[in-house]
Amino acid sequence: MTLREILELTEATLVCGSHHTEDTITYGFASDLMSDVLTILEDNIIMITGLSSVQAIRTAEMSDIRNILLVRNKKPSDAMIEIAEELGISISSTPYSLFRASGVLYGAGLKPVY
Repeated sequence: MTLREILELTEATLVCGSHHTEDTITYGFASDLMSDVLTILEDNIIMITGLSSVQAIRTAEMSDIRNILLVRNKKPSDAMIEIAEELGISISSTPYSLFRASGVLYGAGLKPVY
């Protein structure tokens, strides 16, 4: 599945990282606990989270995650966008809840990490 498809399925808006729209994303991981994200070793993953802070970007960087989907209409701060752009990370925002976004993407074929 591509990031473009994920955006369509979750009615998300791409905030930054338009060069990632054709990225192949195989796995999804949903969490607001960044310590849980740090345990992920998969490639081609999207992090689905309600944590809209620089910590989410830094965690994605350390975990080699290039795509983040913020849920519950969370909007990234200017600092988040600036750092994400420097690191080549896309940020998207969906009105869906964490549960709904995860369910929709799982139902469309996105694989869980565990």
